[in-house]
Amino acid sequence: MTKSNNTPDKQYGLSELKEEDVSSNPIKQFGAWYEEALRADLIHPNAFTLTTSTKDGKPSARVVLLKDYDERGFVFYSNSESKKGSDLADNPFAAFCFWWGKLERQIRIEGKIEKVSEDEADDYFASRPRGSQIGAWVSNQSTVIPDRKLLDERVCEFESKYKDKPIPRPLYWNGYRLVPDLIEFWQGRDNRLHDRLRYRLQKEGEWVIERLAP
Repeated sequence: MTKSNNTPDKQYGLSELKEEDVSSNPIKQFGAWYEEALRADLIHPNAFTLTTSTKDGKPSARVVLLKDYDERGFVFYSNSESKKGSDLADNPFAAFCFWWGKLERQIRIEGKIEKVSEDEADDYFASRPRGSQIGAWVSNQSTVIPDRKLLDERVCEFESKYKDKPIPRPLYWNGYRLVPDLIEFWQGRDNRLHDRLRYRLQKEGEWVIERLAP
């Protein structure tokens, strides 16, 4: 068995994270870092690990894509009948984790989940490539299927059904918005003494910034 502790520790040191250099608003700070990630030519800088849990607290994680963000929160889309959709129906809280290794940065976000409006979901679905629209109809996400052939056959079926027609959004395909109450920015530093600044939402609606031990 190969032991992971045989791998030399990577030393970080591209940058540092100081309280005086960050915005008092975590959404604006996220935007600043996100723009840097876009300019860094990363593969899928909008990819993040989404963690949900059942009503009994059993966690589940997968990578999904951020599609929008603003002062209201962070938006992704999914099949509401999937595992993640089932979890969120029973326990509407979740956590995000972005990892941008090239920049030696991580962002953790926690909060409550709400569905976006029907109009928002319709507008985004209409903006998707036609193949992705069909895919939303074809896949009963997270269910067991006999083989790949089933998916290919269903693609043909729906291509024929909606030939020369706009493809409507399935009622089970929805947008989710995480409304944050905690956002943590992590910057890699030497000797594992990383910089961690946590924004925590207070009852009054104000954000407090706290430095955490690495």
